[in-house]
Amino acid sequence: MRRVHLFEFEDQKWFPSFLRNYGTDFLQFLSNKTKMYAPIIPVIEKGLAKAEAKQIIDLGSGGGGGLVWLNEELLKRGNDLKILITDLYPNLPAFQSTKEQSDNFEFIDQSIDARNVPESLKGLRTQFLSFHHFRPSDAKLILENAVKAEAPIAIFEAQERSFPSVIAMLFSPLTVLFTTPLIRPFTFGRLFFTYICPIVPLFALWDGIVSSFRTYSVEEMKDLIQQVENHESYDWEVNKVKSGPGVILYLLGTKK
Repeated sequence: MRRVHLFEFEDQKWFPSFLRNYGTDFLQFLSNKTKMYAPIIPVIEKGLAKAEAKQIIDLGSGGGGGLVWLNEELLKRGNDLKILITDLYPNLPAFQSTKEQSDNFEFIDQSIDARNVPESLKGLRTQFLSFHHFRPSDAKLILENAVKAEAPIAIFEAQERSFPSVIAMLFSPLTVLFTTPLIRPFTFGRLFFTYICPIVPLFALWDGIVSSFRTYSVEEMKDLIQQVENHESYDWEVNKVKSGPGVILYLLGTKK
């Protein structure tokens, strides 16, 4: 299946921020409740250990992704770390809610572009479910920016470009309808735009399907790496692992 870079509502500057937040809140809730990222904990620990990093700089955090559950598991395993959450379009209510759940969370309330991360932000750079938002030229810039800053980077996608993944996305509106009453922080607006004026389930459906068509394959990520200036100064690991009924594609880059 050829990669197609269709538009996602979440990416559009004109898209109302409160609707974008409802969508990213849904993804955060689902990631935490399903423990989606359990299989990639060893990948994160490898990146932290090799770079001797004590901080995760999460880029494109959306509503915080599955970081709440993931953070708890990393702490249980004896990892002493801080997690800094950032986004091009910060979901501040979700960021604040995430921070309140653990003392080692911090967030930046200003826009942070994954293609040009301030060098003052030191740690393992991570991206969960956000790498597919970038066209190949911009995806290469993300990797190149990490190499230039000598920063370790780990990228994770919980869908792939396949018919089973697309079919799974067709059920996302039902998942939104069932989970919305459980999502926090609670707002009447979320209920209205889910059940009365169902914009949230519809845009979740569209963006979910488009995400699958946009996702880079393992071979395409390897090809991107070869285009990165000074890529040979890094060790790269690109693969995919099973996660429940689906898969997680990942890329890990650390300085040699």
